[in-house]
Amino acid sequence: MGTHSAHNMEYNSEKSDLIIPEYGRNVQMLIRHAKTIESDEIRQAFIEKVIDLMHQMHPQNRNIEDYMSKLWKHVFRIAEYDIKVMPPSGEIPTPETDVTIPEPVSYPVANVRYRHYGNNVQILINKALKMEDGPKKDGFLLVIGGYMKMAYKTWNREHFVSDEIIKGDLHKMSDGKLIIANNISLDGLSNSNRRKRKDDNDRGGRNDRRNDRGGRNDRRNDRGGRNDRRNDRRGRR
Repeated sequence: MGTHSAHNMEYNSEKSDLIIPEYGRNVQMLIRHAKTIESDEIRQAFIEKVIDLMHQMHPQNRNIEDYMSKLWKHVFRIAEYDIKVMPPSGEIPTPETDVTIPEPVSYPVANVRYRHYGNNVQILINKALKMEDGPKKDGFLLVIGGYMKMAYKTWNREHFVSDEIIKGDLHKMSDGKLIIANNISLDGLSNSNRRKRKDDNDRGGRNDRRNDRGGRNDRRNDRGGRNDRRNDRRGRR
């Protein structure tokens, strides 16, 4: 019978889990080996070399702010925070300090009753409240009122909205401090937009007519060219 040798096969499923997979198993083995080094000086130098290796593995991250600090935190995480080395910052990462708590996101606080106008309307109202009385403020109020009316129509197309409703809402949203006179229309902004669209369409129509005239001229020139060629052939005959 022939001799055979036994092969020691070890599958990844039988190995310890990778704490940070992006560095691979070899880096994890190096860091865990560093924990067995008795000399503080040699252990420190060894880990610094491992940091250099980790840095070379992901060169695209070199421009990330505090990237080296992040690498040191990863070393301590892989070592399960049980390794005696000192990062350049002098601060030893711990499970508590390694967790980054995001800052709370502030959301705009809007009056739920008038949310169909949007938060920007309230910002405009607050700005108008700080303005001095005069033509400039009056014009600004008309812009706010016109915008509120368009926003209302967009939010609720099935219901008619009058200037009185918009003026009343503006009065309430400003705590009774902003008033638009009853005889003033709020359709100026929407009328201006309609006029602009009409002007754009008119200009487009004029351009189309010019192009049409240009096309007719081209066809006339083409017919003239054909007549010239016919006359030229008759002359040669």
